[in-house]
Amino acid sequence: MMPAKIDEFDYINFLVAAQRVFTCTEASRSWPEGGSRPAHDAFTRLLQRMPPDTEALWSEAKHFIKMDGGVIVMDDTTLDKPYAAKMGLVTYHWSGKHHDVVKGINLITTLWTDGKRLIPCDFRVYDKPMGENGPFGGKDKNEHFRDMLTVVKQRGFNPRYVVFDSWYTALDNLKIIGRDLGWHWFARMKSNRLVNPNDSENVPICSIEVSAEGRVVHLKGYGFVKVFKSVSKNGDVEYYATDHLE
Repeated sequence: MMPAKIDEFDYINFLVAAQRVFTCTEASRSWPEGGSRPAHDAFTRLLQRMPPDTEALWSEAKHFIKMDGGVIVMDDTTLDKPYAAKMGLVTYHWSGKHHDVVKGINLITTLWTDGKRLIPCDFRVYDKPMGENGPFGGKDKNEHFRDMLTVVKQRGFNPRYVVFDSWYTALDNLKIIGRDLGWHWFARMKSNRLVNPNDSENVPICSIEVSAEGRVVHLKGYGFVKVFKSVSKNGDVEYYATDHLE
């Protein structure tokens, strides 16, 4: 077997030096003159040999994290791939950047912060459930969310809050945080989420009065939560909730 022409450090050095373009073709083109320049396929084969390694990220990140305290942020982002015709893991996802559904690779991340430092400590490359041969088994986003929180617990974190967007506010997700893991959560809520404000009936959260100090209501299927309302300068309204009633 022929030895590999490049290793992971060659690729890392390229990423550190690159300014805008990060393709394998650009990595080959950027190779220093005066030697045997590897083809872009050599970089492609390198990446195929090296599956995503979340433990490698954690081994670097844990030295900068205070395990007792801080906030765990769970979120995902779409890496745009508008011209990828036959690239693995490229499917259509909602993009907060474009406010539209776009073609790309979806990356789910766990981040720890104390308000000053922002330290990524885990990730999953999202492979839609229809593709069972992906690097993480084709789980849906909520399954990844719960798996990653379990990893956070196993690593010894004790955060003040877990915060996330409305996409991840399924009841199973809220319950694993508040009941199984024993932490508090704070999340954005969709305006049509059903709550019971006065022990009479469930109504959309957008239909209730919410003071500046928040309002305690019963979230359907979960229990009591405290709701907050945010109004931006242009009139956009957002709702947030937490299980920390105090």
